[in-house]
Amino acid sequence: MRAQNEIGEPSNQISGGLIDDGAPPTVRSTVELPPDAVFGFLGSADANLRQLERLLDADIHVRGNAVTLTGEAADVALAERVIEQLVALAVRGPQVTVDAVRHTVSMLTEGLSESPAEVLSLDILSRRGKTIRPKTLNQKRYVDAIDEHTIVFGIGPAGTGKTYLAMAKAVQALQTKQVTRIILTRPAVEAGERLGFLPGTLNEKIDPYLRPLYDALHDMMDPESIPKLLAAGVIEVAPLAYMRGRTLNDAFIILDEAQNTTAEQMKMFLTRLGFGSKIVVTGDVTQVDLPGGARSGLRAAADILTGIDDIHFSQLTSTDVVRHRLVSHIVDAYERAEVDNRTELGNRAQRRAAHGGRPSRR
Repeated sequence: MRAQNEIGEPSNQISGGLIDDGAPPTVRSTVELPPDAVFGFLGSADANLRQLERLLDADIHVRGNAVTLTGEAADVALAERVIEQLVALAVRGPQVTVDAVRHTVSMLTEGLSESPAEVLSLDILSRRGKTIRPKTLNQKRYVDAIDEHTIVFGIGPAGTGKTYLAMAKAVQALQTKQVTRIILTRPAVEAGERLGFLPGTLNEKIDPYLRPLYDALHDMMDPESIPKLLAAGVIEVAPLAYMRGRTLNDAFIILDEAQNTTAEQMKMFLTRLGFGSKIVVTGDVTQVDLPGGARSGLRAAADILTGIDDIHFSQLTSTDVVRHRLVSHIVDAYERAEVDNRTELGNRAQRRAAHGGRPSRR
């Protein structure tokens, strides 16, 4: 890929005349793409190109395998770096999607040192032509932390891939014989109904709480092999209460929806760790369903265990949401509403204090 730059004088075209408006000089750069990367760069029906035009301030024009960029120097320089990374992705083989374009622009705009192409091309697991890989920088750091630490907490809102990526790493560890079994668990917090009043056996009552874990397994493994692995105990999917009194050796253990554990349950779970095992705990501290305002065990763990060697806390945010783009906007909106609500409650408390503890009259 080769870029050529030219600097022109700032000008606006108005009624056939040139008017100098004092704007920064205009830069023009031509980037030649490798012929085998053109289609991957442009995307299906030029979808990637249209996304670039929306996200970048530089004007983009494509003719053949030449991309011409026009705009202010900083805007053109950013566009060149984005194109370089997208071409690297296209050459490496992963399909360059509209989301990959968006994440690449975001990473480079934030001035991060990591290469977007390296982040977005890290393969964790492949099955039937589908490859699971991190899609954001924080997801890549989360996956790296799982490789490097014995206990990892993945904390973030819905849709950030914290459970799905942990599941992929568990299956990878099993397939490469790093562990001999996978244990998946989550608390069975009652959502408005008592388990005793639900129909069916105990397993049938608990199954809806564990269904998301089964769904992820079916994405990553041959569905026909899963019942055999479950029957043999190589994969175990069970509610958190089943972990009490056990020592779990040579296992990859995932605790999902950890925000719905109590502090005592979290301590019980973490102390199940045996030799040759790895634990990943995932949860969203903004979605606690514990009754009676009980404190989340996930929040307690973050306060108590931060700073202990070989325990890592990975924070994911709305920018790491890999579901529909509206999900990240929804998460942000709820976070703003929660901040506004806390501010209003604080203001009310101050007004009551100013009136001697009595509610103020308006």
